[in-house]
Amino acid sequence: MEFNETIKKRRSCYDLGPLTAEKQKLVPQILQDCLLNAPSPFNGQSARIILLENENHKQFWDIVLNVLSKKVPPENFEPVKQKNDTFAKASGTILYFEDLLVTENLQKQYPAYAVNFPIWAAQSNGMLQFSVWCALAGQSIGASLQHYNPIIDADVRTAFKISATWRLIAQMPFGEILSAPQDKTFEPLEKRFKILS
Repeated sequence: MEFNETIKKRRSCYDLGPLTAEKQKLVPQILQDCLLNAPSPFNGQSARIILLENENHKQFWDIVLNVLSKKVPPENFEPVKQKNDTFAKASGTILYFEDLLVTENLQKQYPAYAVNFPIWAAQSNGMLQFSVWCALAGQSIGASLQHYNPIIDADVRTAFKISATWRLIAQMPFGEILSAPQDKTFEPLEKRFKILS
């Protein structure tokens, strides 16, 4: 599929189910390819990924639900639980991290740019997330991007024995697309794009 078509196919898909074994086997290679080839400031490569499958995937969303149950008033909790259940029914979850040690070392190595490295690391991680999302879409695998950090960080770090220098950035449940996402609306390009020649 041509890249422009893949970009158009990438959407936030929430109604997800388990992938076939064949499709599930594609996911680790997609993640590795994107991780190796995503741009990063000064080639620092601070992005990290953990792929959660099977019981680890379910455990992650149990952690999220448990944390939210302590923060959301009981009268508002049911819609939160229903949303969480849709993520738990997916085929797996991709966790995106930044290794703070890498960024801090770059700040020390290049002090003139020190203030920019956290910004550049975030931009780099966003490009990684987008490339993974598009690559999954190219294989007709649905996904959405979630941000339950930082309220889940400590529990997730303990449960999955994650390095203290890895900061959680985002979570991406993925799976078989069970129903099409809603139509996307667009602001007019005239407001958003200019050519100066």
